[in-house]
Amino acid sequence: MIERASEPVSPGEHLVLSVDGPVATLTIDRPAKRNALSFEMWTALPGVVAEVAAHDDVRVLVIRGTDTFSAGADISEFGTLRRDPDGAHAYGQAIDAATAAIIGLAKPTIAAITGYCIGGGCELALSCDLRLAADDAGFGITPAKLGIVFNLTSTKRLVDAVGPAWAKQILFTGDLIDAPTALRIGLVNELHPADALPERVQDLADLMATRSQVTVRGAKTIIARITAGQSTEDDEVRALYAHSVASADYAEGVTAFLEKRPPRF
Repeated sequence: MIERASEPVSPGEHLVLSVDGPVATLTIDRPAKRNALSFEMWTALPGVVAEVAAHDDVRVLVIRGTDTFSAGADISEFGTLRRDPDGAHAYGQAIDAATAAIIGLAKPTIAAITGYCIGGGCELALSCDLRLAADDAGFGITPAKLGIVFNLTSTKRLVDAVGPAWAKQILFTGDLIDAPTALRIGLVNELHPADALPERVQDLADLMATRSQVTVRGAKTIIARITAGQSTEDDEVRALYAHSVASADYAEGVTAFLEKRPPRF
């Protein structure tokens, strides 16, 4: 179960989940490995996300590292867990399940990036709705240094974020890019000094938590459909419209506007 921020819990090895009001924070806590994500950590992530989804009071999930966001998947496991096509497939499925869980969470997600955000760490960050980074962070996706073909779903998320030309440069070279470049190409939303980043992330998460969750979750659903290729309305989209008009949030929003006060969603 999720506990209050004063009592964080570890739902999986090196993963710490805490809650402060409407904001849950998942911290990758493996500094000895620069927060590299082990197979066990990948497989634990869907359960962590399910905990957040089940907690009605939580409206936003922040994912962060300790001193660094994540140096990627734990390459030391590759010689055993990914040494043949079957093992590589199973490992890839674990990563897909973890990232799909984050993407599928109805609540907004923010990656708070400090230090390195490399490989699997970048996959994790790209699974979040928003990415805020320290202005000295470094980014890269490095399968070209390992002889691995980056999977299609993760490649699509990269292309959606930065466009095909930059996705090609990132994947063809495996080079690291600096934070200003990441901002310029759309890999991150905002940059801040490292010491100011936590406050900005908290402020943004708190702000989103005060907004209509009917609107936020509807927008997240529709944007996901657009990025998946949908360009016309269907019955499920129209149901979102109908639900919003019949919601308590809509009634409160209109009333608050007429009374010239902030809405209380």
